[in-house]
Amino acid sequence: MLMAAGLGTRMRPLTANLPKPLVKVRGKALIDHVIDRLVEAGVTLIVVNVHYCADLLEAHLKKRKDVEIRISDERAELLESGGGLFKALHHFEGEPFFHVNADTVWVEGASSALERLKARWNPETMDALMLLAPTVHTVCYDGRGDFFMDAEGHLSRVPEHRIAPFVWMSVEILHPRILDGAPGGRFSINPFWDQAIERGRLYGTRLDGVWMHIDRPDAVTASETFLADLAPA
Repeated sequence: MLMAAGLGTRMRPLTANLPKPLVKVRGKALIDHVIDRLVEAGVTLIVVNVHYCADLLEAHLKKRKDVEIRISDERAELLESGGGLFKALHHFEGEPFFHVNADTVWVEGASSALERLKARWNPETMDALMLLAPTVHTVCYDGRGDFFMDAEGHLSRVPEHRIAPFVWMSVEILHPRILDGAPGGRFSINPFWDQAIERGRLYGTRLDGVWMHIDRPDAVTASETFLADLAPA
């Protein structure tokens, strides 16, 4: 599930007439950076929700011939993180799936991050398994982190006025049951993560590469510079 329906307001003026997932980094649209990773990890079906500049995004996605792409249409109403997921759940037929924001970009470490998530996933003990970037291994991220993680991978929220070592990089495996009891319509997924934490069923895995937090125009430039420095001469 690729979340691509946001308004991209922090990325303006680049998103004045363009959805954020189509902003390019080193000549490739953000959403294609993500789709390429998913295809490499063996994904054969991707559901993409659309709202802002939906026609442009749909036209772009039709060019992909290496994976089946289905559209979850939110033109009439933007459903937020939880509502967008809930509307699309029927596509996954009760099976766990990758849940990824369509604008996240990372550099791999020693191994594929998505393959490591797949290997770590245990549906018997987990409702969600998040890919977390150490805050010190990020580009353009200046927040206070999102989670603490214990030795077994259990996640907990950051108490107020504390700084956490890990930030969720908008990549996870979800089991559909995490949204059991969801109201439908427009809602956030955050309360359902909190319920999973209370049940001891929200886990994390550390990225061993570098995550780029591309949320504003200058972050595009900084990320391109970072990637250029990594490229072979």
